[in-house]
Amino acid sequence: MNNEGRNMNNEGRNMNNEGRNMNNEGWYYLHQNGSLIYKNDPDACADIRESDFALALWPLNTAERACCWRILVEALAAGAEPVHVKQLAEHWNCDDEDAGRYASYLGARLFRDGDNWCATRADFVDIMSSPYGFGLTALDAFAALAKALGYKPATLCGLEFSSLVKVKDGQ
Repeated sequence: MNNEGRNMNNEGRNMNNEGRNMNNEGWYYLHQNGSLIYKNDPDACADIRESDFALALWPLNTAERACCWRILVEALAAGAEPVHVKQLAEHWNCDDEDAGRYASYLGARLFRDGDNWCATRADFVDIMSSPYGFGLTALDAFAALAKALGYKPATLCGLEFSSLVKVKDGQ
């Protein structure tokens, strides 16, 4: 799939993450047993961060497409139960077509390679020297790329997938 020139705002689906915490609907966190758990309380963050069972924490704002994609990609990369992550992706309409818009928003590359999807950073050269991710779905490919880029789950001050994908000047 060529994702160049795709509109980030498809049918009102905004990829912009600015102000995402201002409209926070609640929090998802990754439990150490692999469960992805939702707390429907915008103020639940402190309790989750203090828990010994929480491995990662994400604000939820379903009006921001990038917020939904971040939760899905990072949760899958961090070891969340794949079935639950895929159910959320379906519920939020985060499909392979929408993934192309997310890749454009990130400045990443997403394309088909045979029966699989491949996700890379924009500076991809080849599989011998560049990080990449393959998967049966675009979501799987993004999660594999997150792992290849060294994504680590965190409840406080961790690097987001979007930061890991960005090509920095001089690299």
